[in-house]
Amino acid sequence: MQLLVLTLAKRGVSPLSFVLKEEIFLKVTELVSQFAQPIVEANGCSLWDVEYVREGSERYLRLFIDKEGGVDITDCEAIHRAVDPILDEKDPIAESYHFEVCSAGLERPLKRPSDFARFMNSPILVRLYRPRNGLKEISGILRDYQDGKITLEAGKETIVFEKSEVALARLRVEF
Repeated sequence: MQLLVLTLAKRGVSPLSFVLKEEIFLKVTELVSQFAQPIVEANGCSLWDVEYVREGSERYLRLFIDKEGGVDITDCEAIHRAVDPILDEKDPIAESYHFEVCSAGLERPLKRPSDFARFMNSPILVRLYRPRNGLKEISGILRDYQDGKITLEAGKETIVFEKSEVALARLRVEF
């Protein structure tokens, strides 16, 4: 950081303005994750994901939580009550929004390498940007994940998907 500040100063750029710009451009989800995670963990859960989305004319900030044995409404309520005043204090979002705390769900999206590792050999659904052999959704068993590539066993066939092909990978519940 010191080298960056010195370089900026030599080029006539105020280091303070750079730091302010860097802070402004931090993703809302990253900022919220930083202060919400310890609260979520103190309540016996793990923070699965943070989502900030627009749905119609409304904006939503959602914390997705998980815990061994499953999340119930009392977990969501306790975490909501604990995080809400901190959101008010830190005020990371300028416009109005709805704040929700939800279970990650049985058919949760898999995003990080740790998600894929945790659910190796589980049934998943892969949704593609473009059809492959006429299909945009392919279900199977997750067999491998390396460098963004998903290996899926679909029936007797093993299929490898490049990261650039995959719009969504999520768990699939079989009944």
